[in-house]
Amino acid sequence: MKIKTNDNVRVITGKDRDKSGKVIQIFQDELKVVVEGMNVMKKHVRTKKQGEKGQRIELSGPMDVSNVMLVCPKCSKATRVGYKIEAKNKKRVCRKCKEIID
Repeated sequence: MKIKTNDNVRVITGKDRDKSGKVIQIFQDELKVVVEGMNVMKKHVRTKKQGEKGQRIELSGPMDVSNVMLVCPKCSKATRVGYKIEAKNKKRVCRKCKEIID
């Protein structure tokens, strides 16, 4: 997968289109990512003890990795990711400005 945790991404389709955020979590097997503040879902939580009130918690749900694009930290544009091999190390490269993405 070309997107990693803590990457800044822009959503390109769906209800949160043209918004950007940080990747919190990746599900490698399902090809899904969780982006901070995107695809917000409400979860109803029951009371643990008698006398307490139930709650509705908002959390970011997973979205398909094909719905997001990496934002290059150098040129700050949404871009596809290329690869470059330097001294037996495979590095990610911005396709627009040709800079290495760490």
